[in-house]
Amino acid sequence: MASLQSNVKSWTKDITAYLVYSILISTVGPLQFGFHLAELNAPQAVITCEKKSITTSLAFSLPQCIPMSPAQFGLVSSIFTLGGLIGALAGGPSSTRYGRLVAMRLTTIFFVLGPLFEALAPNIPTFSIGRFISGLGAGAAITVVPIYISEIAPPREKGLFGALTQVMINLGILISQSLGYFLSRDQLWRVILAVGGGIGLSQLVGLLGVLESPKWTAAHGKPQAARRNLRKIRGGGVSIDEEIDGWNVDETGHEPEEEGLLGAPDTSSVHSNTSKSQSKNTHVGIIEVIRNPIYRPAIVAVVGVMLAQQLCGINSIVMYSVSLLSALLPTTSALLTVIVSAVNLVVTLLCAPLADRLGRKVCLLLSIAGMGTNSLLLAISIIYSIKALSAIATLLFVASFAVGLGPVPFILASELVGQEAVGATQSWALAANWIATFLVAQFFPVLNDALGKGKVYFVFMALAAVFFMFVVWAVPETKGKRDADEVWGRERRVD
Repeated sequence: MASLQSNVKSWTKDITAYLVYSILISTVGPLQFGFHLAELNAPQAVITCEKKSITTSLAFSLPQCIPMSPAQFGLVSSIFTLGGLIGALAGGPSSTRYGRLVAMRLTTIFFVLGPLFEALAPNIPTFSIGRFISGLGAGAAITVVPIYISEIAPPREKGLFGALTQVMINLGILISQSLGYFLSRDQLWRVILAVGGGIGLSQLVGLLGVLESPKWTAAHGKPQAARRNLRKIRGGGVSIDEEIDGWNVDETGHEPEEEGLLGAPDTSSVHSNTSKSQSKNTHVGIIEVIRNPIYRPAIVAVVGVMLAQQLCGINSIVMYSVSLLSALLPTTSALLTVIVSAVNLVVTLLCAPLADRLGRKVCLLLSIAGMGTNSLLLAISIIYSIKALSAIATLLFVASFAVGLGPVPFILASELVGQEAVGATQSWALAANWIATFLVAQFFPVLNDALGKGKVYFVFMALAAVFFMFVVWAVPETKGKRDADEVWGRERRVD
C-alpha cells in the first residue's frame, strides 16, 4: 500500500495542468485520424444510395446520396490513406526543420478544409478531394504528435503519455461510429463529416496556447527558451537539470551568450559517437537516415512494427465491421461496432501503464498473439455462423490490439534513434503504416469476397505469426533505457 501511495505521489508530482492541456490539445490530431478513418463505416449504405429516403433533412441543393459502386466506394475510402502517406512523409522532416508546434498548427488547416469538401460534396471527385485533404492532415499529425508528446512528457511516464496517441485515435473512432449510428439516414451523413471540420477549428484555437517542444528548441540553438519552456511544462517544484542533461544537446556554436544555461559542461561525461554526430547535425533527412548503418536497424524495427499494426487486421473491423457482420448480425452490427469502439477506448486507457511496467516488447508480443488467436476464432465464427462467438471474438480482437499494437508503435521511433533522426524515422514508420492501411482499406472487401465469408481472417492469423517472430528477432526493449545507444548496446567512449 505504501509503495502504491509512493508511486502515485511520484507520478502526480511530474504532472502539471499545463502539461495535461498541451498533450490533450496536441492529441486532437490523432483523434482526427481515427475520426476520418471510421467516418464512412456506418453511413456507407446511405452515402452510396443503397438505402434512400423519401424525405430530405437538410435544406441544401445537394444530392441526398452519391451513387457509387463498391469499387468506387473503396477508392473514396482508401484515397484518405494516400493523403496520409504524403502527409506522413512530409510531416516528420517539416517538424524537424520548422518545429513540432508549427507542423501541428499547419495540420489543422487540412482538418478544416478536408471535411468542408466532404460535407458539401455533390459528386465522387469532390468527395475524394476532401478525403485526400483530410488524409494529408491526419498523416502529418500522426507523425508529429507522438514525437511532440515524447519530448514534453516526464521521462518516467513516456510510455503512459505515449499511449494517449492511440487513446485519442480510439476516441475519434468512437465519436464517428456513434454519430454514424444515430445520423446514418437522409442527408444527415453530411453532418457526420462536417463535425471533423469543427474539431479541426477548435484544435487550431487551442494550439495558440501551446509551447514548442523544449528539446527541439534546445537542439536548434535556443537553450534559454528551451529551459523556459520546460520549466513552464514541469512546474516550479521539479528539478529539470537531469532531464536537460539527457538531451545530449551541444550548446556550443549556438547563441554563445546563453552558453551554460542548460547546465555547466562536464568534461568527464561520456557521449556516444551518435551523440557527437547529433550535436553537429540537428537534422537527418529521410534518405540519409536509411543510408546510415547506425539508424538502419531502428528503421527496420519501427517500419516492421507499423506494418504489424495494420496487417494484423485491425482496420477490417474499424472500417468494414458493419458490412462484414451485417449478414450474421443484421440488426445489431452497427450497434456492435459502437460497442467495439468503446471497448477499444476503455482497454487502451486501462492498458496505458503496461508499456512502462511490462515493457514495450512484451506488450507487442501479447498483443500480436491475442490478435492472431482471435483472428482464428473470427474466421470460424463467420464461416459457421456462430453469432455469440463472432461478437466475443470481435471484442477480444480489438482488446488485444489495445494492449500493445495500438499504443506502442507510436512511441518506438523516439526511443530507438537520437533526436536528430526522430522526424525522418517517424516519417518512414508512418509511411509504412499508411501503405499498409491502404492495402487493407482497398483490398479487404475484394479478398473477403474472393476467399468466401470469414476466410480472410486465416490470412490475418498467418500474418500475426510472422510479425510475432519479427518482434522477437528485430525489436529491442526500450523500457528504462536512457537513450538509443543504450537501447542498441552501442559502446560509449570518453571524449
